[in-house]
Amino acid sequence: MIKVENVSFHYKNGNCILENLNLEIQEGEIVSIIGKNGTGKSTFLNLLAGMTKPSQGDIWMDEFNTKSKKNFLDIRKKVGIVFQNPDNQILFPRVYDDVEFALKNLGLENRESRIENALELVNMKDFKENDTYELSLGQKQRINIASILAIQPKYILLDEPTTMLDSSEKDNFYRVLKNLKQEGYTVIFVTNYVDEILLADKILVMEDKQIATIFQKGDILEKVDLLKKCGIQIPKLVQMLEFLKQNNINIQLKEWTQEELIQEIVRIWKSEKYC
Repeated sequence: MIKVENVSFHYKNGNCILENLNLEIQEGEIVSIIGKNGTGKSTFLNLLAGMTKPSQGDIWMDEFNTKSKKNFLDIRKKVGIVFQNPDNQILFPRVYDDVEFALKNLGLENRESRIENALELVNMKDFKENDTYELSLGQKQRINIASILAIQPKYILLDEPTTMLDSSEKDNFYRVLKNLKQEGYTVIFVTNYVDEILLADKILVMEDKQIATIFQKGDILEKVDLLKKCGIQIPKLVQMLEFLKQNNINIQLKEWTQEELIQEIVRIWKSEKYC
């Protein structure tokens, strides 16, 4: 479990970025973080990764406090972070070497099987001998994720991972995220694309240096007013559900996709009640 206790962060000049954050994230959860620019989303992710230390408070990765230097290697094995620009984390000309790099740094064994499994999870197993400079941005992003997965961490952090990807590459990323969920990984991702928050189990909204709210995806219709108050657009799918609810048609979704919504609308339309 990740536990955030009374965490604040400010620069040496006193400029406060985050203030009094409290949060618990359970193993296996997918959590999306959204908020307007400047609300501290990326800073928060860096704090969770242990790359930045809190000015006040504590962050626990299971039994390890991220502020303790003696926990550095243990935390590196538990959590990995991927940034929005795929090129910034590619270090070697060959895919295999790039995925292997972190394993060497951490002195981890069974590298071959770790790399094979990681590449398979991101649907890049056939590319291990390819040159990294020949890959598309989306493929590079998946290689970056594979480099993290090869470590076999419990927690994966993604900072706006689809910002530079086109629509087809985004779809590939969404499939990878689904694979990670099925494998039981805990994933926390920052996004500026409001529709992507529905890929998560929980949605965390940041505003004014703090966590404005965190809620289960299934409760999002109850949070529409709050999202608007925080200056966040409402996902198109949620807008459609809200419109149907206002017309006394209540639909419960499991997968939260437009295809599922259309199927439910057709099912209701065909039912005796609406014929």
